Amino acid sequence: MELNWSRWFRCESSFGLLLVPDQPGIFALAEELVEPAGPQVRRMLAVFEIDEAEDIARALSRLFLPSSPWRNRLMESRCYLRYAVVVDAEERKDSALMLKNWLISQMDAAAQIFDHSRPQQMFRQEEPVQPYQSLGEKTVAERAVDKVTGQMAVSN
Repeated sequence: MELNWSRWFRCESSFGLLLVPDQPGIFALAEELVEPAGPQVRRMLAVFEIDEAEDIARALSRLFLPSSPWRNRLMESRCYLRYAVVVDAEERKDSALMLKNWLISQMDAAAQIFDHSRPQQMFRQEEPVQPYQSLGEKTVAERAVDKVTGQMAVSN
């Protein structure tokens, strides 16, 4: 299933939503983690909410109501949103469910990396530990995990 998403745009107030269509669809909310520092630096966003609505414009404008659980976050941080018009109700619900499941799986994966209160899996005695010969042998992801967990790289 392919969705035609809008571009990400800043979500500062309900006035910024004037061009959002009054059609059914799916939307995603994200918070900017790191502000771009230069022309070559890309914006990094973390998606924190995915939902579907019969009327995207109305649902998004409700996010700014005082009773909305997202209002404070939208007002206090740099949040962005994007949407995709999905007219078919069954397709919209299925797409939103798949995206929500994906978001939950990503949150679970991040929690496993950053949750230091969980015990680390230890190597069994019969398993030899093969240290890396140099930092260059590690993938970018492995180096990032080492940096977050505080492990030192073995180098020659």
